[in-house]
Amino acid sequence: MAAFPLPDWLSRRAGGHQAWCRTALACEPSLEACVAALGRQLGGAGNADLALVFVSASFASDLPRLLPLLRQRLQADHWLGCLAGGVIGTAPGQPPREVEQQPAISLTLLHLPGARLQPFAIDTDQLPDLDGPAEPWRALLNSEAETSAPSLLLLLDPGFSGINDLIAGLDYAWPQAAKLGGIAGPHSAPHGSLLLGDQVRTGAVGCLIDGAWSLDPVVAQGCRPIGPVFEVEQAQRNVVLELSRGGQRNTPVAALQAILTELSPAERELVKQSLFLGVGHSSFSLAHAGSGEPPPFLVRNLMGVDPRNGAVAVAERMRPGQQVQFQLRDGQASQQELTGLLERQRRRQPAPLAALLFACLGRGTGLYGHGDGDVGLCRAQFPDLPIAGAFCNGEIGPVAGSTHLHGYTASWAFVVPRHPSGEPD
Repeated sequence: MAAFPLPDWLSRRAGGHQAWCRTALACEPSLEACVAALGRQLGGAGNADLALVFVSASFASDLPRLLPLLRQRLQADHWLGCLAGGVIGTAPGQPPREVEQQPAISLTLLHLPGARLQPFAIDTDQLPDLDGPAEPWRALLNSEAETSAPSLLLLLDPGFSGINDLIAGLDYAWPQAAKLGGIAGPHSAPHGSLLLGDQVRTGAVGCLIDGAWSLDPVVAQGCRPIGPVFEVEQAQRNVVLELSRGGQRNTPVAALQAILTELSPAERELVKQSLFLGVGHSSFSLAHAGSGEPPPFLVRNLMGVDPRNGAVAVAERMRPGQQVQFQLRDGQASQQELTGLLERQRRRQPAPLAALLFACLGRGTGLYGHGDGDVGLCRAQFPDLPIAGAFCNGEIGPVAGSTHLHGYTASWAFVVPRHPSGEPD
């Protein structure tokens, strides 16, 4: 895999050393055969700063043996990874692939001259107080970040119950930092799902990336809006009782029934299985003020309907005054949204070193009807870009400047050089 050239300023800062990315993908039926294949593909790669390992859940029982075997063959200063419902990877000389429901291991080696990499593990039973100062949250990662906006790669064990508190705390500690990752795949083996150094871990692991390199986020939620934007008039916890539009109030179910009359038969059929609610936040409006575009919505599951009063339950705490809009999820909507986001990313940063993809288990073949749906769209914009990642049980990424836990989402992290001013270009 050819390395991308560095800008002159970065080459000088890094002492003239060239950054590189090497990737491998093995789909052998046994762990030993996969490790041997990865070793052959990456032989002679040299010492990497960071190795990222994504492992299909087929190898859950073998997970404690994996890193010792890999470290016998390959050299990297830091190792990070997780089990996954499926893996995403790029074999040398091959296009990126999404490997679903079969044994596979994806391995990426990154050499990032001028980067400061700080791997971390978090004991999720002892999180700091969200109402306290930010310093304990920074100390949680042993951070000595040089910039105000480092990047955080974050992987979570599926058994961790305080995910939203952790994400909120990290946003509190580093409000300008891009935080990207996902929840590892579940399994029945008597150990965790996460990899750090040479150990299998529970809780949360990750890497703070600072200095000459950063992660550019692209988050595609895969839905398209239907009907008008409403305002929440009455809500109790996560239950929406009443909506309004133009001074007219109605129950959510009645509002949806009015929307259904304007939809095509195919769309009405899709409503039965792929209906969501887009939830606005005040921070979204502030972040998009003056942009000329409507503020984005955070797409959330509709969990249930109360036929007695027309209320709906949402997978999000709701409050009066929020804007909401019903959403439909399908392959075409996801393709259009992701294509637009990737085109914008290419114009902004045309030569990333690599891309990491954390995609929902509900995407892939189940969403597009064929394999390699998300990586194929990325390849159309970045033909030679190596891609690695995992199918997750929840994806982490920013929307309008705030980090959220998503579902059905493709959360991308593009590895890019940092602008010499200290912030991402």
